[in-house]
Amino acid sequence: MSAFQFGIDHLLTDHNLQKGLEGQRWGLLAHPASVTSDLTHTLDALKTRSKLNITCAFGPQHGMRGEKQYNMVESDDYVDPIHKIPVFSLYGKIRRPSQEQLNHCDGAIIDLQDVGCRIYTYITSMFYVMQECASRRMPVVVLDRPNPAGRAMEGSILRKGNESFVGLGPILMRHGHTLGEMAKWMNQHFNLGAQLQVVPMNGYDPTVKPGYGWPVEGRAWVNPSPNMPNLACARVYAGTVMLEGTHLSEGRGTTRPLEVLGAPDIDGLKILKEMERLEKRWLEGAYVREHYFQPTFYKHQDKLCSGIQIHVDHDHYDPMRFKPYRMVALAFKSIRTLYPEYQLWRDFPYEYVFDRLAIDVITGCDTLRKWVDDKAAKPADLEVFLHKDELEWKKQVQNAKIY
Repeated sequence: MSAFQFGIDHLLTDHNLQKGLEGQRWGLLAHPASVTSDLTHTLDALKTRSKLNITCAFGPQHGMRGEKQYNMVESDDYVDPIHKIPVFSLYGKIRRPSQEQLNHCDGAIIDLQDVGCRIYTYITSMFYVMQECASRRMPVVVLDRPNPAGRAMEGSILRKGNESFVGLGPILMRHGHTLGEMAKWMNQHFNLGAQLQVVPMNGYDPTVKPGYGWPVEGRAWVNPSPNMPNLACARVYAGTVMLEGTHLSEGRGTTRPLEVLGAPDIDGLKILKEMERLEKRWLEGAYVREHYFQPTFYKHQDKLCSGIQIHVDHDHYDPMRFKPYRMVALAFKSIRTLYPEYQLWRDFPYEYVFDRLAIDVITGCDTLRKWVDDKAAKPADLEVFLHKDELEWKKQVQNAKIY
């Protein structure tokens, strides 16, 4: 047995665990990054290396095969060409498993690579599966995986009334937990009563450099979604995802999506200097530099954009000091200060929410937006708000820790 194992590898090497799951029909919720240590997809591994009876599968946003590029691009059901089992889309006509679909199995196995951020929809899909299985007294098994953003917790807690597919409940933006730990918290907090079993990782330690929980020298990175191409992207995502609610480019259409921000009509160097002037401490734990890029698709397609790039793939990176939510908030504030009339907020349907600005859907409240737009508001004001939420979240999730 290797010193470090993901949940799927733990299951495949522990015959007692497998034996406890035999004799039932299982539905697998997975995506492209659901792979073993040798990069065999979990569906293939369970069908060929175990006696488990996998009778159907479920695909979350972007599809089981990860082929769908962006939000609100839905996937269809299909039959797996190799194993001849139905694969049901949970990001199509429906987003939670139906009774008809659950008739194909007696319980659900969940193996999803998350990135430690509330808005990343895989935890919502997991919650929906847990909810539906709990209501039918069907067991749920979560095969745990690392949180590539580490243990650091940052951002705001979603406020009641702001729930959506990118915010299932009062969760901190950068929640600092693994998928298995979040499953435990959901079961407790929402009183689901799910028959939940988490197959833990072996040897997981999110405090050790250089990976801080992600085994950079022992595990290949597989995109869990099309615009999550590397570990660095996952580390900054809890901040840069807020760009989706703005007219700024987040780098979709470049080779560094969600690691950059910019637009044709702003000056990245001026913005960076303003960020340093307003609150230099919010730039710690990473390197930030002036950056130019030209997206080949999506926002500002084929236009030269000026902005900044956040670098977290080096020895200077420190996940406990790095604050991506604050850093991107500071960029917004700097743009508002330098360009008071700039049309920052983008008004469009975001993840099937039509009655709120996208930035409010993403952040789970309107506090961030109002802070940016308030000329008198200072970084210290936002710091008080975020610090309170972060302390509250740490108390809430203490009992859900596995590692």
